[in-house]
Amino acid sequence: MADSNSTGLALPPLSLYVHIPWCVRKCPYCDFNSHAAGETLPEAEYVAQLRRDLQSQRAWAQGRRLTSIFFGGGTPSLFSASAIGAILQAADELVGFAPDIEITLEANPGTFEQQKFAGYRAAGVNRLSIGVQSFDAQQLDNLGRIHSGDEAAGALDMARRAGFDNINLDLMHGLPQQTEEEALEDLQRAVTLGPEHISWYQLTIEPNTAFYSAPPVVPGPAHIVSMQGAGRDYLARHGYQRYEVSAYGQAGREARHNINYWSFGDYLGIGAGAHGKVTLPGEGQVLRTRRTRTPRHYLAAGEGGLLTAPPVEPVAREELPLEFLMNALRLVRGVPVDVFSRHTGLPLSSLARQWGVLEQLELVEPLDERIAASAFGFDYLDEILQRFLEQP
Repeated sequence: MADSNSTGLALPPLSLYVHIPWCVRKCPYCDFNSHAAGETLPEAEYVAQLRRDLQSQRAWAQGRRLTSIFFGGGTPSLFSASAIGAILQAADELVGFAPDIEITLEANPGTFEQQKFAGYRAAGVNRLSIGVQSFDAQQLDNLGRIHSGDEAAGALDMARRAGFDNINLDLMHGLPQQTEEEALEDLQRAVTLGPEHISWYQLTIEPNTAFYSAPPVVPGPAHIVSMQGAGRDYLARHGYQRYEVSAYGQAGREARHNINYWSFGDYLGIGAGAHGKVTLPGEGQVLRTRRTRTPRHYLAAGEGGLLTAPPVEPVAREELPLEFLMNALRLVRGVPVDVFSRHTGLPLSSLARQWGVLEQLELVEPLDERIAASAFGFDYLDEILQRFLEQP
């Protein structure tokens, strides 16, 4: 077993998350911080507030340039290309971009958003993540989506013509009364369109959603397991390798922004409800940050209050191993063992006792070169984390 003494915290790569909290309407399954947009959006005011927000956090960059930016929501594609461009210009001025920066924007497939794709590409966005969820008309209705399957296919074609060569399609499975054959039909249509990346994740019923109040009938656990296995095999046969719980990419097209999350990297979070993680090697601390969730409160914060003293919560030293594993174990190959010490400031031996128990249960790989779940254990990540937590 590899081991080393604690060498202290090192600065990991730095990303930026930008939250745009508005949608045309709230989907019944969505528990994200999203709010139905009115007839007009306070676009200019929000962009100005994002700049002030980033200005208040720029010291945490500590000389690093941004390796990736992700615009999430909500529906970021409700904002104009000029607004997205202004946000990117502020990020470049205040922090700076790595030469090969990955900049992702989430978009809906509706015609209104498609018309903006060329503008987003010209503004500097170089990766699109299109929220398809399903190509089936009945399932789209069940999910409260406002696009059709044909519009979803058209969105990818429009993105190609706008110059995008790095596109993700978001799809869901385990949908109301969905059969395995129907789930595979969604994947087959997606693969036919040829995106570089597919996110294929299970519908879960979360509190504070319409589905939680009136749950739909969804496939049972045995059907989900079979559906997932068939889907993984299909994607692998067509060149999409699973590298994270719900992420499948062509070779070299993994989402670098999300890999930074899962490798316990740093990210600044700006926008209503945005979260961040910051490493301060000089102080020996890892911080979690969060912004106020309600858009009107966020907009009202001005240059004082919440933005000059953002809510910050240091991660207790004893909580770092679990925090690290909650992220790193989501990666199929895990992470190199040295990442643990560099990103937590703890010796690898601090995992050893609990890891030994998990290894005996065949839930994890030996702690030699990588920190990773076993092929068997990868389907039981919650069990791994719970057993790790229970160990003295």
